[in-house]
Amino acid sequence: MKWENNRQSDNVEDLRGQTRSGGGFGGRMGGRRPGGRGLGLGTIVIALIAGWIFGINPLTILGVLGGGGEMLPAEPPAQTRSAPAPAPQDDMGRFVAAVLGGTEDAWGDIFKASGSQYRAPRLVLFQGAVGTACGTGQSAMGPFYCPGDEKVYIDLSFYDTLRRQLGAPGDFAQAYVIAHEVGHHVQNLMGITSQMDRMRGRVSQREYNGLSVRLELQADCFAGIWAHHNHQSKAILEPGDIEEALNAASAIGDDALQRKSQGMVVPDSFTHGTSEQRQRWFHTGLKTGSVQACDTFNARAL
Repeated sequence: MKWENNRQSDNVEDLRGQTRSGGGFGGRMGGRRPGGRGLGLGTIVIALIAGWIFGINPLTILGVLGGGGEMLPAEPPAQTRSAPAPAPQDDMGRFVAAVLGGTEDAWGDIFKASGSQYRAPRLVLFQGAVGTACGTGQSAMGPFYCPGDEKVYIDLSFYDTLRRQLGAPGDFAQAYVIAHEVGHHVQNLMGITSQMDRMRGRVSQREYNGLSVRLELQADCFAGIWAHHNHQSKAILEPGDIEEALNAASAIGDDALQRKSQGMVVPDSFTHGTSEQRQRWFHTGLKTGSVQACDTFNARAL
């Protein structure tokens, strides 16, 4: 991935030297423990991965979508948005800033074309645990998005797990993770998050799981949109990049994780989609670059 072609975002907060390390989960996200109901994973490695898979802020997964959202920014967070932090100085920090800058440019153009204005999220680099508007975030949760403060949170140690334990190496696989979380931010701006939250608790567990799958597959599709537009404007893709992203999407499919952790697959408990679905929806966004093509909520087949 030619990430050096991207503008580095100044919306990165590098708290890696300030956040605490280790320890158990010390808070609640959006009034509920992150992760919802887990898969009963038996190893630390799989627990870390499941933390990311099921650790997306509950406000984005506990509820039901009542209809398609418009491409209109939601109200900004109640708290004052802090001034941009200095850009990270290490290579990995600059990589993250460049990927975030690419998402800002891509989604900025898309929102502008729709007659609206994109409000970029902040991205927080942390280690161990960090305070958020949604409660205390922890490294074991993996990357997550908090709509309360419109920030993406990442402990970069997750990338080691992604590479060494899941067999999904490569800088484009790492960029896909960021673009997926930014996809949740886009859903927040479109009003999808608030629509789901207003309907929280009004559907059965099975229905909730199905809607959660559609939410996550849409975020995968939005990640594909980022890649489509970023490559058109900055020519970021190199041979093997798409395969890296598809490999990462496959590694974190519900069926792959369940098979690895418990030796069996329970489709009714899926919350993020199968490996094949996650690959297909990412590829849909990549191929079309169209928000309308990512309407997973009205898709007859996933």
